[in-house]
Amino acid sequence: MAAVSGLVRRPLRQVSGLLKRRFHRTAPAALQVTVRDAINQGMDEELERDEKVFLLGEEVAQYDGAYKVSRGLWKKYGDKRIIDTPISEMGFAGIAVGAAMAGLRPICEFMTFNFSMQAIDQVINSAAKTYYMSGGLQSVPIVFRGPNGASAGVAAQHSQCFAAWYGHCPGLKVVSPWNSEDAKGLIKSAIRDNNPVVVLENELMYGVPFEFPPEAQSKDFLVPIGKAKIERQGTHITVVSHSRPVGHCLEAAAVLSKEGVECEVINMRTIRPMDMETIEASVMKTNHLVTVEGGWPQFGVGAEICARIMEGPAFNFLDAPAVRVTGADVPMPYAKILEDNSIPQVKDIIFAIKKTLNI
Repeated sequence: MAAVSGLVRRPLRQVSGLLKRRFHRTAPAALQVTVRDAINQGMDEELERDEKVFLLGEEVAQYDGAYKVSRGLWKKYGDKRIIDTPISEMGFAGIAVGAAMAGLRPICEFMTFNFSMQAIDQVINSAAKTYYMSGGLQSVPIVFRGPNGASAGVAAQHSQCFAAWYGHCPGLKVVSPWNSEDAKGLIKSAIRDNNPVVVLENELMYGVPFEFPPEAQSKDFLVPIGKAKIERQGTHITVVSHSRPVGHCLEAAAVLSKEGVECEVINMRTIRPMDMETIEASVMKTNHLVTVEGGWPQFGVGAEICARIMEGPAFNFLDAPAVRVTGADVPMPYAKILEDNSIPQVKDIIFAIKKTLNI
């Protein structure tokens, strides 16, 4: 009661000051964007920027895409620029290559890259080789994009990684995004490139949200093709990966950090041309190398990295043989427990790192 009477006697301004709530100011939450929405945003910006850009593929228009990556684009740009095709990869890939030769900039979506095998003659013989065979007179500015690699429960014919397949072919550029920033920046760079670019997305990453830095929200944001990114700095071992396994590598690095092992994790971003400078510089610093990929081991991306390290200046800096972590050398099983044992898990990466470091 005495406290209340004390308040009554004080001037009104003082009382109101005492009764005001005090709010603690926190930094605004970072914008979260899914990989699906990042690709959609990148394509939308390029369709708006250049009227020569168009998208074609199965269910990309009225259905908004099999994985909803092209959501809203048909309503915005109409039938002439967002085109539903018949279920004929060889046919619509050929139409897209011809359109690119005629001066347009098509984005050709395969519902999954497993189906690109129906059109591989168009991708390799028509798109990749024409600039060379024409003596540099005829460019083919086309993007082939869609989900690549293992999904979940779709078995052998729908679970292959095509990074090594397309990375093998001169004349193609091949990119493999991991997070939302990669996805938007690489799709925009691919669309603007005057060469055929294969964009290997991952179905299991489409719905995953990542922090989207302010620079990535700009319409001028690009991720350069042919440049890797160091996702985590480290001093003990270099871990190189692309696409979804990059996340597994970062999880493994976080676990090992508690044990005193600091991993340098490199997100390749581009398969061809491969950024060997970044990888070599890291190996020269850490003296150890592990590569991680979801594809098969024989003639794979990891095999190419190991060969390049052996042939280059970083070889003499290695304190132990390089180790590859890959998918199992079998067609993908359907049973979940077998599927899990056929693709690299975090525990497999940790085991390989400890083996390389002899701990």
